[in-house]
Amino acid sequence: MADRVAMIKSRLEQALSPTRIDITDDSAMHAGHAGAAGGGGHFSVTIVSDRFSGKSMIERHRAIYLAVHDMMPAEIHALSIKALTPDEI
Repeated sequence: MADRVAMIKSRLEQALSPTRIDITDDSAMHAGHAGAAGGGGHFSVTIVSDRFSGKSMIERHRAIYLAVHDMMPAEIHALSIKALTPDEI
């Protein structure tokens, strides 16, 4: 799963140039879940980027999903997102 975290981080860094990014693999908490059985992991992302300025929460989430869309659902089953601007931290 560490490789998945690195892949997610790399894609988000390329797409959104964050000033801060924290990714947690929460897959162990979802063992036995149908999505976990399919191989996709559960991850939490906290990301801070200037590119979120003036964007709604939906627009922020769309930008994140766009960066990792091809990893879903095989690599990522669930993604919990906290997307902020530097002014919001």
